[in-house]
Amino acid sequence: MATASKNETVGYVKKETTLLIALLTLAIGFFGGVMFGIYRTAPVASMPPAQGMPTGTATSPQVSPELESQIAALERAAAENPTNADTWIRLGNNFFDTNQFGKAIDAYSKAVELEPKNANVWTDMGVMYRRSGKPGEAIKAFDRAIAADPRHEVSRFNKGVVLLHDLDDTAGAIEAWEGLLGVNPLAMSPTGTSVDQMVQQMKAGMAQAPAKKQ
Repeated sequence: MATASKNETVGYVKKETTLLIALLTLAIGFFGGVMFGIYRTAPVASMPPAQGMPTGTATSPQVSPELESQIAALERAAAENPTNADTWIRLGNNFFDTNQFGKAIDAYSKAVELEPKNANVWTDMGVMYRRSGKPGEAIKAFDRAIAADPRHEVSRFNKGVVLLHDLDDTAGAIEAWEGLLGVNPLAMSPTGTSVDQMVQQMKAGMAQAPAKKQ
């Protein structure tokens, strides 16, 4: 699962030439019932996209003997040549696919030590932090992705989701998504709703909130 260039477009976000973006984790709603989740930058190899999964909860997918063998081989390769970033990325992706959050984070951490400008790995690490119940660390990872590649749309979208859903920070989510719109004014949510429309709905909801409390 080596990282490739970001030139193609799927839905609202760009994708790597050889990688698909898979929908992950808990679907959430906000003003008007728009539903969406956070995204990774690599395909799920051994299981379908997980929906309705609470933060910090792992499933126990059936891991094929082939995948177990791949993980073991990558662990040996990483031990023998710990300066090979691609090995750590592939190992992290396999742990990602099998919901081994902590091991995925450890592998991705080794990868970004070697490739600190790899926005895709920072983003996948952020998803793992979010799914392990550490939204604050997820935000830090998404911020590192954005710093590495200011045009990285997936990390900007994911940051808004975590701020809105996990940290109850509507203003922060609006700011994150306005940053996304600055990169791509035509950005769309996974449901096909424009990010600009979502931001406007959220702003309207915040403006109406004080009146509802009276």
